[in-house]
Amino acid sequence: MKNPVVILDFGGQYSRLIARRIRELNVWSEILPWNTPLEQLESHNPLAIVLSGGPASVYAEGAPGLPAGLLEKGWPLFGICYGMQLLVKEAGGVVQRSEKREYGVLPIEIGDSPLFDGIQRPLRALMSHSDYITQAPPGFEVIASTPSAPVAAVADGQRKIYGVQFHPEVADTGQGKKLLENFLLGICAIEPNWTMGDFISETVEAIRDQVGKESIICGLSGGVDSSVAAALVHKAVGDQLTCFFVDHGLLRLNEAEEVMDAFADRGMNLIKIDARQRFMDRLAGVDEPEAKRKIIGEQFIREFEAAAAKLGDARFLVQGTTYPDVVESGDGQSATIKSHHNVGGLPEDMEFELCEPVRELFKDEVREVGSRLGLPDSIVWRQPFPGPGLAIRVLGEVTPQRLDILRLADAIVREEIARAGLDREVWQYFAALPNVRSVGVMGDQRTYQELVAVRAVTSVDGMTADWARLPWPVLERIAHRIVNEVDNVNRIVYDITGKPPGTIEWE
Repeated sequence: MKNPVVILDFGGQYSRLIARRIRELNVWSEILPWNTPLEQLESHNPLAIVLSGGPASVYAEGAPGLPAGLLEKGWPLFGICYGMQLLVKEAGGVVQRSEKREYGVLPIEIGDSPLFDGIQRPLRALMSHSDYITQAPPGFEVIASTPSAPVAAVADGQRKIYGVQFHPEVADTGQGKKLLENFLLGICAIEPNWTMGDFISETVEAIRDQVGKESIICGLSGGVDSSVAAALVHKAVGDQLTCFFVDHGLLRLNEAEEVMDAFADRGMNLIKIDARQRFMDRLAGVDEPEAKRKIIGEQFIREFEAAAAKLGDARFLVQGTTYPDVVESGDGQSATIKSHHNVGGLPEDMEFELCEPVRELFKDEVREVGSRLGLPDSIVWRQPFPGPGLAIRVLGEVTPQRLDILRLADAIVREEIARAGLDREVWQYFAALPNVRSVGVMGDQRTYQELVAVRAVTSVDGMTADWARLPWPVLERIAHRIVNEVDNVNRIVYDITGKPPGTIEWE
């Protein structure tokens, strides 16, 4: 393995996103917990170390700190948000609670520094902090500021130690990738020599090492994540892999048939499991989002266990888990936002050992791997769809009638966006049933029926998102068709919430 850039994870939501941005520069990166001992860091022989953001305050009791002796090792260091504050504190600067917090994309006044070479002024960057630096450490230069954060970036150019209060790794910081490039390729003079092709070959070898000659099964939903995971495993172990498509009754209109048709000629062993009634029985009367996710996650495992038993012994289970699934479910460092069925929803007594070949990747990286593996565009660019399916888009109790309403409404949303040629421009789009009824009038009669919410967002990686500015005629056609073609619906609303503060899904 090439010498990495090591990211020390202090529990921030964007730690894996930092790793991904570094990989985009064709530089290998690895993530280690903040309390990794110095001798273990030395064994990685890092080219540079990045200190991630995190939810703690540097002056709080028990707050994560730097590995002892890190500042004396001579490695180039780059601190982000909490990572910068910690670096400043340890180097002799002052961090305090701010009377005015900074959240959102703000203009940053930047000075002359190699860190900002080629950056247009003012830099607009994502701020997310309630502490701020009032005094830079001895030997450090202040190279950026905002009205509420007079020390928004610092530099000790001689030791190649830099810190920024904002988040260059997120898409909202439009020139953030250039800033990371300036640090890694410019200041640190790191040679870019890693590609996604390297990831594929390394992952295939890792799968072979993990699985050996044993049988392995895969829960194949037909979405890009599980499809690419299955393709990687199939490339590694061939016919040792058997894939199961579980029809849990929570799919979109005609989706089961479409998935089976799409994989008919892929050369994989694919078996369909009709589990619709079992899932519906378990979801009956359940309306709490986390409870629904955990029930669905557990039932998936039970279906795989029963299917594997019919085949004989299968020790391993492939899942298309990606990093946004992990970070939202909480990974021991970051906070739990919602439990994804294939992460926080897994039962403790599960009999399988997991094989998750795309766990460290983001959606667009997964798509790139799929294209490199020769998967068709119909799979690689398939609209993202959560494992719990429509159960988390039907808010409240999931019933067959409400699922039918949502399937038809969702199909109309997808048809009209594709018809407008926007299906590649919009990251994700769907209908949700928010468990709200309203009064309407149809044919001179009073109605009291369901409200349908339309959700469409733009994003690069799913970690942050903005609501899509769909053309008014497209929204008009969607609303007109749903109220005219779907029974028991009399009102349509459009969700214009970003992520944050919302998530892309409603539950």
